[in-house]
Amino acid sequence: MSRMRNDRWFDNDGGTGMLMRDMITLALLGFVAMVILLLPHINPPAKQAKDDIVPPGNVIVEITWPDSLDIDVDLWVEAPGDVPVGYSNQGGVLFNLLRDDLGHQGDATNINYETAYTRGIVPGEYTVNVHLFRNGANTYPVPVIVVLSLKSSKEARTKQILKTTVELHETGEEITAFRFSLTPEGTLIDSSVHSLTKKLRSPMMGNSRGDEPN
Repeated sequence: MSRMRNDRWFDNDGGTGMLMRDMITLALLGFVAMVILLLPHINPPAKQAKDDIVPPGNVIVEITWPDSLDIDVDLWVEAPGDVPVGYSNQGGVLFNLLRDDLGHQGDATNINYETAYTRGIVPGEYTVNVHLFRNGANTYPVPVIVVLSLKSSKEARTKQILKTTVELHETGEEITAFRFSLTPEGTLIDSSVHSLTKKLRSPMMGNSRGDEPN
């Protein structure tokens, strides 16, 4: 006796094509759904990654000058009871100069930028100077933006507390951008901020690059 087949599993072509297509479609939809659910964990948003970056140091000093100019401006800083820190002495007890920017010389980009930062906070007076070492662009005056930021503790966020712009009018000129005092808790004493000249770069410290005007 011949067997009778259950036609509900078959199409009019006499095969299982429709059933297989349905199964493949469902499997693909499931795979796509899994990928969509996993994407946020594989590639988190760029903003979140940026927020996780913690800048180094507690007292952070930055200087910038026009990127288009081949000019070598130097940052000099001094912490309470410490030696001046700059291009020829890039580390003290408290301050470190992160990088000596030579203008467009030996640089992969034309960004003109130097920064120094402390490891911890010591109460007392701090001094921030800028010095014009070389002016390859022969353009005057040279505007330099000086920014001071503070991170009072590991948990605290970095906060900009002082900003000024100074102008350098000749090669070899050294200007005090500001002097300021901090409390033991790392708080700025507002009444302590001034810019009375205090030289930090000495001729002996300046000889590491060779001859220079001053």
